[in-house]
Amino acid sequence: MNSKDVIVIGGGPAGYVAAIRLGQLGKKTLLVDREKIGGTCLNFGCIPSKALIYLANLFHKTKKAEKIGLKVSGLSADMTVFQNWKNQVVHRLTSGIATLCKNVQVEILTGQAAFETDHEIEIFDGKSKTRISAEHILLAAGGSPTLLPGFSLEEKGIITSKQALDLDKIPESLLVIGGGVIGLELGTAFQKLGSKLLVVELMDQLLPGTDPEMVRYVERNLKKAGTEIFLKSKVISHKKKNDGFEIVIETPEGEKKIMAQTILISVGFKPNTEGLGLNKIGIKTDARGFILTDHQGRTNLPHIFAIGDIKGPPFLAHKAFKEGEIAAEVISGLPRSLDYQALPSAIFTDPEIASVGLTEKQAKEQEEVIVGRYPLGASGRALTMDETDGLIKVIVSRKTQEVLGAHLVCPEASELISEGALAIEMGAFALDAASTIHPHPTLSEGLMEAFKQTIGEAVHIQNLPKNVVSAV
Repeated sequence: MNSKDVIVIGGGPAGYVAAIRLGQLGKKTLLVDREKIGGTCLNFGCIPSKALIYLANLFHKTKKAEKIGLKVSGLSADMTVFQNWKNQVVHRLTSGIATLCKNVQVEILTGQAAFETDHEIEIFDGKSKTRISAEHILLAAGGSPTLLPGFSLEEKGIITSKQALDLDKIPESLLVIGGGVIGLELGTAFQKLGSKLLVVELMDQLLPGTDPEMVRYVERNLKKAGTEIFLKSKVISHKKKNDGFEIVIETPEGEKKIMAQTILISVGFKPNTEGLGLNKIGIKTDARGFILTDHQGRTNLPHIFAIGDIKGPPFLAHKAFKEGEIAAEVISGLPRSLDYQALPSAIFTDPEIASVGLTEKQAKEQEEVIVGRYPLGASGRALTMDETDGLIKVIVSRKTQEVLGAHLVCPEASELISEGALAIEMGAFALDAASTIHPHPTLSEGLMEAFKQTIGEAVHIQNLPKNVVSAV
């Protein structure tokens, strides 16, 4: 029987990073994936969705640029050309990962892996089976979109995020069931490209779990663009009608009928544990089937680790990257553990939302805080971009002035948030961030000004009352 030091099951962000790091640390490693290296993120998620969003933003900005003097006629989006370009981007990245694995002697196999014992797996590639043993096994098989009861992907016009990213035509109308991150990112993109957008969300706000102050800007932009939003609502039934669907939804005002050509189901993820044989070896999971681990990624069997989406939310590729690194280093004997205190998130809506650290509500539940707010209307850079609808908010401890959180809803929020993440990771104080010279004119100045406001030294926005801010 072939033997390895470590077998990594799943070649997505968690798995391939773990495999490469193990290879760097001298471990004889096998990486197994049932589909394509890169996982959901590179092949069906993060990368192709951001390519679509980039196309949509270019299209949208070009259309509205007449206001500032740019006139364009005959503008159209060719989705066939886009799909070819997107696939080239994905292929370049996945090929690069395969090369990186090869450079550190990581072996790659394609097939369905299943446990035979807690140290042995069997890999079926569709033709033959191979049994391999290892001292350690890393579970990184990821997750898949959840379907609602009564819906089938065999129905033409019913899609999840995976199918949405392969569309070669823009839907005339799109109903998004689930107003979370993925649903709103894709829905916004298709709306900018010409789709009539409808959103049904079970909770009382879009993007549940996100700071409501940030969400208001996104919701306002969606409504301004003509989106029909149904909160505290759910789909009761759907049926084919003409070239689309008649959908009945239950709302706080009673049942309503709406029409849509395409229905995008975006209501969450389930772990890809089916077929792995976890029951055979007694791996423990939670009520939703996600694998339980400790602060190092260990399961209840100490030589088996779980990382990435298979262990539950938040479903973030950069979280998976870090979990892969930590697990590989722990297996290699290094003293490492997971720390999510400075874990940023980014939502690619319009405007973008990015957050790190404690929310205002969470912080206020723990201690007295000072909140600095910088409206984008005060930003010279935002004015020159014609993008003044947004806010930069920072949260600091009233007692210590330590940075506790940062929340942005503005263009390029996903690029700006790392400054807040670094501040929290380093244990920085408001004065540190406020004293750091930022280039002008930039959006990043807004972070500096928001921090200055918390210590009473803001220049380009109104300062807080003196009895609110801490003494420096």
